[in-house]
Amino acid sequence: MTIGSSYPVGRSTPGPPPARPRPPASAAVTSGLRLLAAALGGLLALALTAAVFVRTYPGQWLDGLLLPRAERGGGYEQETVLVGPAKAVLAGFGSPSLLVALLGAVLLVGVLRRRLVAGVVGVGMVVGAVVAAGALKSALPRPDLQIESSTTHNSFPSGHVAAATALLLAFMLVLPGWARRFLAVPGAAGVSVIASATMIAGWHRFSDVLGGVLLGVVLFCLAAAALTGLRGDRDVDAGPDGGSLWRRLAEMAVSLAALVWALVVVVPSLAASVQRGALVAIVAAGATTMFLVGSVVFLVRSADFVVPLRADRAGRPSPTDSQKIS
Repeated sequence: MTIGSSYPVGRSTPGPPPARPRPPASAAVTSGLRLLAAALGGLLALALTAAVFVRTYPGQWLDGLLLPRAERGGGYEQETVLVGPAKAVLAGFGSPSLLVALLGAVLLVGVLRRRLVAGVVGVGMVVGAVVAAGALKSALPRPDLQIESSTTHNSFPSGHVAAATALLLAFMLVLPGWARRFLAVPGAAGVSVIASATMIAGWHRFSDVLGGVLLGVVLFCLAAAALTGLRGDRDVDAGPDGGSLWRRLAEMAVSLAALVWALVVVVPSLAASVQRGALVAIVAAGATTMFLVGSVVFLVRSADFVVPLRADRAGRPSPTDSQKIS
């Protein structure tokens, strides 16, 4: 008998391959809680903005300082050559046919990227932003605090800005992760243009614009949290590190600087025709919009909002789930 013949060295008994570890269920829970916390923070900021700018003397005074009432007609329309272009931008964005086309594009991208549920949620988010903005205007009366050049006309928050923000973020739900950054920067710049147009045309104050952006961000965080919960443990926990955060913030800063440069340098008459307060309000609105949009886009950088219409009975991801690229 050969010693050790029953125990071959260097060989292992063939057996089933080791099971591939599945992502822990806590990943989706953590993402959902993170988004809910962001939504709560945005809601708190929205409430503070309304309380300070609508209900207090210093807030109403600051709004009037940034965008004082024009002498002609007593309205808030700014005396600048940009009034005409601003009204044209608002008329174009407020066109029902354009809005329907943009919402249809959200659904189309959702179908093409297998994110139909996310597309439907995104459309509902835009509609909800418009409805919520109208409801808040009725529920938040603006008291008369005897401030010179101020009125009791309530326009908080801006429905145009809320819809524009929600529409941009709706595309973030249906686009894969690698494509979101290419739309986030120009999209935030577009929202900034619409926000600036509402102030130049005298439709809204600075606080109205800030409230509109916050409202859109809150609804997006709630929608993203709901989609994350529907996906269960299919969340993909891969994304940029802290260096990427600073890189994206730098991209937002460069884009904002380019936007301001285009307004001040490319349009030479802007600095001379727009009052200093209005120019500060425009820059502040653009910076706030880009910061908030960039923050929430970075927050969902690793989220994949593909929600299967029919779950696997065995509780296992379908073959296409392992091939999805967020």
